[in-house]
Amino acid sequence: MGIEEKAPAGFMLTSVEKIVGLARKSSVWPVTMGLACCAIEMMATGTPRYDISRFGMEVFRASPRHADLMIVSGRLSHKMAPIIRNVYDSMPEPKWVISMGVCASSGGMFNNYAIVQGCDHVVPVDIYLPGCPPRPEMLLHAILELHEQIKNTPLGVNREAAARAAEAAALRATPMHELKGEYA
Repeated sequence: MGIEEKAPAGFMLTSVEKIVGLARKSSVWPVTMGLACCAIEMMATGTPRYDISRFGMEVFRASPRHADLMIVSGRLSHKMAPIIRNVYDSMPEPKWVISMGVCASSGGMFNNYAIVQGCDHVVPVDIYLPGCPPRPEMLLHAILELHEQIKNTPLGVNREAAARAAEAAALRATPMHELKGEYA
């Protein structure tokens, strides 16, 4: 009986996926993307009191070509939306997005023509962080949740299939303008 028959199917790729997942989650570099008041809380997360560097996020990168995480913090105006998309498109793959604050996630109290009602209309979002403004501890928790997603992301063909499935699920979701809630 050969080793191929003893080892479970996908054993080698699974081991490599775990190692790569651990390496990726420990070296996420965010791009500087502060839009409004939530940016102050995001900056506070980098101070010695909260010490974001213990999670492998030593510095906020000024260039999107050196970053793989975008934290959209604050309200997103229609004028700023193409710039956000351009920065996102400039980031190398794989890349992730955290929507920080209620304004970035759903437009917040700014239900008007000037503010995009959720940055998910411009870039795909992996983690939504509620609050007005969310505390640095909440951002650290969102980063830890993102680390779990990154650690469990498949590689190669499996990653492409997972991305297609996630995109199909997002397309089946009810559009934001059709949701009925407090303001309907």
